[in-house]
Amino acid sequence: MATDTRTRMIEATALLIRQRGYHGTSLNDILSASGAPRGSLYFHFPGGKDQLVVEVTRDSVAKVTERLGADLAAESDPAVAVRHIYRSVEQMLEENQFSLGCPVAPVVLDAPNDVPDLAEICRAAFEQWIGLLRLAFVRAGVPEHRAQALALLVESSLEGLMVIARATRDRSALAVVADEVVALVEAAVRSGRVAQRADAAV
Repeated sequence: MATDTRTRMIEATALLIRQRGYHGTSLNDILSASGAPRGSLYFHFPGGKDQLVVEVTRDSVAKVTERLGADLAAESDPAVAVRHIYRSVEQMLEENQFSLGCPVAPVVLDAPNDVPDLAEICRAAFEQWIGLLRLAFVRAGVPEHRAQALALLVESSLEGLMVIARATRDRSALAVVADEVVALVEAAVRSGRVAQRADAAV
């Protein structure tokens, strides 16, 4: 039962943070949503709300990182993987009826600099996600500097598109932008492979 209570608190907090952000989620909100008694919060999380949110955010980041890595590893062509990622985000928004987006963005927008561990998790999350994209592009032959720029483009467009989709309750912008971004990735891969062949011929 104790484990169930802890799990309920984690799940409730994850949902609330993605909906309301760090400052918009109170202890009372967490307790009400999880059905947990107040004393159980400090039993499972002696550091209170901060510890709970840090653990929830770390877990959410790990899940996104694992899924992104799997999507990129499943395809030898990064353009195909990128299109799949955009489609996955479309599906996620549709399934949650545009109520949830990136698990990190609401925390970042709340600027929780008074919780250093939380700020570091958010910083490292984007570094990891952009890094995974960059490595996939480099493996496909895209030069390092171009791969970094493309990775930034993909990640920043996804973050912005999730906000737009939630505001408009319309996922169509993701498909439109995906076409443009995938075309850029395909062109970068072709160019990189031509350059590699030219270098090999010298």
